[in-house]
Amino acid sequence: MNKPTIEEILAPKPTLQPRIYAYSIDDQSHRGLLKVGQTTREVKRRVAEQVKTAAIRNYRIELSESALRDDGATISDHELRAALVRKGFENVELEWMRCSVSDVKTALAELHTGQQFTGTHHETFAMRREQAEAVKKTHEYFHSIWNEDMHAVPRFLWNAKMRFGKTFTAYQLAKKLGTKRVLVVTFKPAVEDAWRTDIESHVDFDGWQYLSRSSGSDPRQIDRRKPAVYFGSFQDLLGRDGAGNIKPKNEWLHEVNWDLVVFDEYHFGAWRETAKELFEGEEEMISREEARLDDARHLKERIADLQEPLEKETDFLPITTKAYLYLSGTPFKALATGEFIEEQIFNWTYTDEQRAKETFAAKHPTERNPYGALPQMRLLTYQMPDELLAIASAGEFDEFDLNAFFEASGTGAKARFKHKSDVQKWLDIIRGGYAPKAVELLKTGTRPPFPYSDVRLLPYLQHSFWFLPNVASCHAMANLLSEKHNTFWRQYEVVVAAGASAGIGLEALPPVRKAIGSGFESKTITLSCGKLTTGVTVPQWSSMLMLRNLKSPETYFQAAFRVQSPWSLKNPNGDNPNEEEILKPVCFVFDFAPTRALRQLSEYGIGLSPNESNPENAIRELVSFLPVLAYDGANMTQIDAGGILDIAMAGTSATLLARKWESALLVNVDNATLRRILDNPEAMAAVERIEGWRSLGDNIIETIINKSEKVKALKNKAKGGELTEKQHKQLTEEEKEYKSRRKLVQEKLIKFATRIPAFMYLTDFRENTLQDVITKLEPELFLAVTGLTIQDFHLLVRLGVFNTEQMNQAVFAFRRYEDASLRYTGIESHKGLSHYGLYDTVVAKE
Repeated sequence: MNKPTIEEILAPKPTLQPRIYAYSIDDQSHRGLLKVGQTTREVKRRVAEQVKTAAIRNYRIELSESALRDDGATISDHELRAALVRKGFENVELEWMRCSVSDVKTALAELHTGQQFTGTHHETFAMRREQAEAVKKTHEYFHSIWNEDMHAVPRFLWNAKMRFGKTFTAYQLAKKLGTKRVLVVTFKPAVEDAWRTDIESHVDFDGWQYLSRSSGSDPRQIDRRKPAVYFGSFQDLLGRDGAGNIKPKNEWLHEVNWDLVVFDEYHFGAWRETAKELFEGEEEMISREEARLDDARHLKERIADLQEPLEKETDFLPITTKAYLYLSGTPFKALATGEFIEEQIFNWTYTDEQRAKETFAAKHPTERNPYGALPQMRLLTYQMPDELLAIASAGEFDEFDLNAFFEASGTGAKARFKHKSDVQKWLDIIRGGYAPKAVELLKTGTRPPFPYSDVRLLPYLQHSFWFLPNVASCHAMANLLSEKHNTFWRQYEVVVAAGASAGIGLEALPPVRKAIGSGFESKTITLSCGKLTTGVTVPQWSSMLMLRNLKSPETYFQAAFRVQSPWSLKNPNGDNPNEEEILKPVCFVFDFAPTRALRQLSEYGIGLSPNESNPENAIRELVSFLPVLAYDGANMTQIDAGGILDIAMAGTSATLLARKWESALLVNVDNATLRRILDNPEAMAAVERIEGWRSLGDNIIETIINKSEKVKALKNKAKGGELTEKQHKQLTEEEKEYKSRRKLVQEKLIKFATRIPAFMYLTDFRENTLQDVITKLEPELFLAVTGLTIQDFHLLVRLGVFNTEQMNQAVFAFRRYEDASLRYTGIESHKGLSHYGLYDTVVAKE
């Protein structure tokens, strides 16, 4: 026997990987058939060899999966075909089976796991890291509450943007909790599809029963030993008959003791809204919210409303459950005013998602990135020429008023813009065809990227969403785009998703889908003033044009995220089912009111990171994943976090700054805070020293608490229809009285807060935090200006009367504005200043 060589001793390990594959042939004789085989070579090459002998070209590889079990044993194609035959599928001849791809996946999943599945449970993917984190945090929180009181009903919020995978993750939580009865209640009935698909396709939920109004099953005839999920909308579940009783068809719901109730597509403050407000369309909801934010008086009332004690879920939906899970797509962390505390919230934001995408790509460059198809968003803002600005400028800074510019009247074919010729100029500008602008650009030798003229942007505008102020402007835009002279715009099919003619909610979607088709050959523009801005996915939309004023960053970004849904092709060449080609790596938002857009972005960035003491850092992280380009009329430049804040603040005046210090958000006057003051004699003495407090009368706090509790009791009676006419009148009067008293308390506390800027202006200490300046350096000045002693102020802060996070933002804005104003006059306010002092933190100046 020959002595082995070193090469033979150190022989390389074989890299064979047994795989199961299935492919189809697109012809009459193979219709509905799949060839199921196995190989240890590359699947693409093995199949190519097989079809080559028969000169077949119209084949497609449908499945390529590992043939290894977890214990290392191999699954053979014979076993797999035998498993399919046992399930009742026909083995037509040799390796050919009459079945679908999901049937093969189900049988393969059974052989992998050793379990028997009902239906087509074939998905075996595990939770992503953030999904597992959400389940763990919620599970631990629920149990911490139950350990203290086993009868308590905890509530938890998942504040996660779309694409988080909330349905799959919610089911995983239900599984971990060991639930048998889950009720999913949605504010948007359009989302049922995802809830059904996940439960019927994933192996983890095999044996689970799914019921809904559309499933047709009788919920009383279910197998009580197996978990059951019932899906329903508020419109349906809240419905009552003429006498105010629960509809007979829903009575069973109230008899079940649910283990978990999930509220899907929840929006903050929903419990306080009337049923009419709750179920109105997006158009009406956006208009109502914007009107509230427009009017300072309404805004104060809205904030005062948010500080009212919350009704219990059972007041709203009389059912019994062990726990509540709320799912919201709202991108803000700080918006859940008073409804949820930090330990009750799991957040997953745009920044989190894009960071995860970047991290995964860096750590696993050769693997498929689970976040890879989620496009990065870019914001491009454009300063309009002076002649257009003159048409519609409003507000203290003469900002371009999009609502006034796109003002229209009439409906359908008769709708017309008030400034039609100017809107036509705007249409010419955005496609680079406006003559005066062209002459200017020739002089400067630059050509800025206008949306419909730049070859780099045009592919992303193949399917765009134009967000307009109202129904009339949507129809007017459609009419203008179709006029004979607008030959450029004729290549786009225009869909009006606005007004009653477009249908309610999701009814507006089919015409859009029909116009887009596959999305490769067609070109479309969808015009909307609110419809389709929440809860829908149109993968082909890649750009949004913001053509209306929006005060709320929440509404702005909720709409903007419509164009951020992924668009990719699975198995693009038909020879690798695990390959994915990303068709939309980035998406765009175009805005024509730059200051307002950047103010929205800065508020959004700060709202995403309420624990970040320096607002600039919060915005810096956001813009690292959401780059901003701004066209100032001559040049297009990229703006950093500091620039965004400066522009956002430049849209800030002394008046607006003062308004920050008059904001009802700075103080808390909810029942819990008022009770803390009432229970603390020192705190009571302190608030009584606030100017004008005594004029509110004796025992004002006690009166508010008592009256609010009395009103709550009367409201509960009213729900049962037990109130007399006299009691109804009493309820209205009592409610009016305690709300007005709460407002008076709020105003007195705000009056104290407005003294702080005066104190800041008088003090010369800038390096320190404001709290330090107050407490250590100039306590006498503080007492003289505000009327409160240091001890008083400290105590009230500790009791939560003042909102420190809001105060920090107000201080930051004041410091930055003050320095900017002084620099403008040539004065360096504090030479060598390296830090700003905020309310209770210090942040670096740069």
